[in-house]
Amino acid sequence: MRHNLHQMVSAEGDRRSKANRPRDGRGGRNASVTDDAIERIRQMIISGEWGPGTRLPREAELAARLGISRNSLREAVRALSLVRVLEVRQGDGTYVTSLEPDLLLESTRFVAHLLADKTVVELFEVRRILEPVAGALAAVRMDEEGRAALRGELDRMTAATSVEDLVDADAAFHAVVAQAAGNSVLSSLLEGLSTRTLRARVWRGRLEKGALDETRAEHTRIYEAIVARDPELARIVSAAHVANSEHWLRADLARIEAADSSAGLPERR
Repeated sequence: MRHNLHQMVSAEGDRRSKANRPRDGRGGRNASVTDDAIERIRQMIISGEWGPGTRLPREAELAARLGISRNSLREAVRALSLVRVLEVRQGDGTYVTSLEPDLLLESTRFVAHLLADKTVVELFEVRRILEPVAGALAAVRMDEEGRAALRGELDRMTAATSVEDLVDADAAFHAVVAQAAGNSVLSSLLEGLSTRTLRARVWRGRLEKGALDETRAEHTRIYEAIVARDPELARIVSAAHVANSEHWLRADLARIEAADSSAGLPERR
């Protein structure tokens, strides 16, 4: 969690530094003071001085302690609120959030929904890295209740009569695997990637002949490897499953781009 907090806050600091840098070169000190305040607050949290749920000192007191203006402190608090590290409660003060990975990764999932079609390929690349890890861990850690839940989602996929129903069961299947992996950061990352790639999976199910039967077969292989407690096999079949979807998407986007080019349309970004 601490490493994840460092990445989230550092990314927000980088974004703020670029956004607040005036074109004439002035005002850089204000941005650097705010970024320094963000870093010092982060260190207080990482050191354990402020834990989840801690109420921060009053604004005037904290500004004096940090040696910055109250305006700079407000900017720092606003930035940390955006990445769900702090929570401002009107009339009650500012608190450290729960710092749960699922909360800290909310902004990642939100941004993923705004990405263009070409970026979906990159999301599949990341899924191809993470899903096999989740599958291997689930093969070792999944209990009987988890296996029953996984079987239930596989049965839903088998019984599905529409692309949407099958893809919904597909997403739920992978959510069970991710939860069983026993790593909340991995689970949250995969949830964000899964929701953003749903549209591409529905798209494939509607366009590619045999895609639904192939998807059912791939998930059956993943289920069997996990139930057999074979982490290496679970890793291999999970990677193959995501790679197949990624390969189809790349080919279809190339086809669309070629058609657009022939029609004289601008290249997709």
